[in-house]
Amino acid sequence: MTNDEPGAEDETQDIIVTASKRDTTLQEATLSVTAVTAETLKEANITEVTGLNGIVPGLVVARSGGGERLISIRGVGSETPENANTQPGVSFHVDGVYIFNSIAANAAFIDVAQVEVLRGPQGTTFGQGSTGGTINVVTNQPSTREFSGEASAGIGNYGLTQGNMAVNVPIGQFAVRGAVQYLKRNGYAVATGVPGNSEYDLDDQNEIGWKLAGIWEPTDTFSILLSTIQYESDINGPAQKNILDPEPDPRILTQDYPARSIIDTELYYGVVRFDAGPVIAKSITSYQKLFSRQSWDGDGLTGDLFERNILGGYRPPLNGNPERLGARYDHIPLWQQTTESWTQEVNLASNGDGPFNWILGGVYLWSKNSQYIVEYRANTGDPYADALPITTPFNSPLVPLVTYAELSDVKRKAYAGYVESTLDLSDALTLTAGVRYNYDEYSGNADTNGSGPVLTSGAYLQQRAIPGLNTTEWTGKAAIDYKLTPDNMIYFSYTRGFKPGGLNGSAAGAAPQVLGFANGIRPTYQPETVSSFELGSKNSFANGAGTFNASAFYYDYNNLQFLDEDAILFGEGVANAPSAEIYGVEIETSFRPDDHWSFTGTVSFTKGKFNADFLALDPAAAVLAQNAAGFYGTGEFFANFFRAALARDAARANINGNSVPKIPDLQGSATIGYTDTLGDGILTTKATLIYRGEYQYRLFNNSAFDTTPSYAQVNLFAQYEPNGSDLSFSLTATNLFDRAGINSRFSDPYGSAQTYDTFIPPRQILGTIAYRF
Repeated sequence: MTNDEPGAEDETQDIIVTASKRDTTLQEATLSVTAVTAETLKEANITEVTGLNGIVPGLVVARSGGGERLISIRGVGSETPENANTQPGVSFHVDGVYIFNSIAANAAFIDVAQVEVLRGPQGTTFGQGSTGGTINVVTNQPSTREFSGEASAGIGNYGLTQGNMAVNVPIGQFAVRGAVQYLKRNGYAVATGVPGNSEYDLDDQNEIGWKLAGIWEPTDTFSILLSTIQYESDINGPAQKNILDPEPDPRILTQDYPARSIIDTELYYGVVRFDAGPVIAKSITSYQKLFSRQSWDGDGLTGDLFERNILGGYRPPLNGNPERLGARYDHIPLWQQTTESWTQEVNLASNGDGPFNWILGGVYLWSKNSQYIVEYRANTGDPYADALPITTPFNSPLVPLVTYAELSDVKRKAYAGYVESTLDLSDALTLTAGVRYNYDEYSGNADTNGSGPVLTSGAYLQQRAIPGLNTTEWTGKAAIDYKLTPDNMIYFSYTRGFKPGGLNGSAAGAAPQVLGFANGIRPTYQPETVSSFELGSKNSFANGAGTFNASAFYYDYNNLQFLDEDAILFGEGVANAPSAEIYGVEIETSFRPDDHWSFTGTVSFTKGKFNADFLALDPAAAVLAQNAAGFYGTGEFFANFFRAALARDAARANINGNSVPKIPDLQGSATIGYTDTLGDGILTTKATLIYRGEYQYRLFNNSAFDTTPSYAQVNLFAQYEPNGSDLSFSLTATNLFDRAGINSRFSDPYGSAQTYDTFIPPRQILGTIAYRF
């Protein structure tokens, strides 16, 4: 391509995706898959996974407490926020390597070639944790062919500065590629009540990430790749605006605790590939580490507001007595996680020639997640107290000031074996079948304050073994596709997805055992499964200038894992909603009628309902029921244990008929682009409209706390490339009309059960200069 060819960079190409761990084109893959290219990420200023909202049909990335991102596809994802020991419903991968902790997803967009989003259960090659689908971030790899690189620098409003650089250096049979990216800006929002700082930045960014990869290719058939990706973020924390905040400005938060967030991730992986002719062998080994240290304002208000608000206050006024006001603060000075994990996968695959092709593989996963959590909630004491050291003695006078503390280590081992094959019955008709055996094993140690025997020595938290759990499950896929013409294909598939069960903390599991209640949190929770039926069509037209892909699907969803409240205070844990159905239609299309104009669009219509009886307990309802019975707070609950628990348990409600969470009825995007010569160069312009419909954040479907409103935003992009130059200049405007769209309205399942709004970024203007060599 030369710079004086308008639109050459936008010509429709057969994008290669790694769906099912075998390279195939986007139009030939017999599943719903979207490939978001590096160009699209740049044009929309997408630097992390939340930015994919609205671009991919059926995808919702909802922000939760701390640095968490809850990813759902077609309503299947994670309903266990702030519970790092559960598995996601959408597995996240970098270059095919499974990423264990959802917080680490923030670090993945470094030197990206494209992001592949596979919709629907991936029950064969990706297996566990893929009940909703899979996101695979494909990074640029070193090449022995030529020396190349790129660098860019940008500035924008909110004090934004960012820089990226990547260099590929071939050395004979070796090649090394290094990349680094830096991003820093002021917060999109401020907290006004923090002592000494009336405009405490929130939703700020200060991060650096780098990647280094080396490849050795002594022959055309053998290679060894070694790669590492490192990421560090040190910010004030996310803006989580309590829905009870009287300040109408969504970017001004009337809260007083200074949130902080530190994330440090390390990923190391190696890939050995050997092409033996009819068979290609591959080994993928990875080692991962995550350190996350979060703190935030658990009440999301100032002391005065929290104390006097009946819904928000943990202990509201009793009979008008001002001496019986509620708690003045609820803050989490520490939610610390350390995750360490190994993965090993070996697979053998046919070389793609002939009518019969297959892939056979085995996977081993090991992880250890350690957590230390401390929470304070009171009407007296220090509202800004630091977390107690782990070594704090059991008889320290500081221990009774802690509302909740947890020290846990949970280990997970998983084995899996899979095989998938395709058979061309004719030039037009192909059958696909695959099966996977999954084995998961959990074990761990934990302690929460007050959950064990009376201590007489040692530290105030002393871990004890918690019940283990083993899970085995078969999953798989069967599909048939038929090519009506070389450019038109229809397919039908059945896929079964699986997410393993696991362990609840030591505080859970008390009510059914101690009180004899029919409902309550058990020590373990069951696997969830999805049976998916999908009918799809993929079409190219106008000699490849356009595509039109559509799919219709139906899910039979069983044992959905979600965070349920318990009749006993601090007994929250994971429960299983027995049954739901989800169905919908998705469309993706693109068209380039000439060298100047281009059009792309996506739309999805989705519905999901629970269709079986289950009595679930909303934490907000439990608090209100407990207060209404007169048993305010921790002390009075445990002083009136049975009666207070009975009052809380009576607030359970049947979820049959409720909407499945995180399913907008309608969402989609539309982009129009125009490219032409301008002076001595090429000007490319694009305008994008993104719409995400209303959805329920939790399965309780509480209209005040769960209904997340719809929003629309407009993005603009312009790029100028002078002829005969390796320079380019671009200008990006995201959320052009500065809409305060709500990304998520989430209720904290712990603490004082507050509900918060998190907002999409405001209008961001970014100017960038880039150089390729």
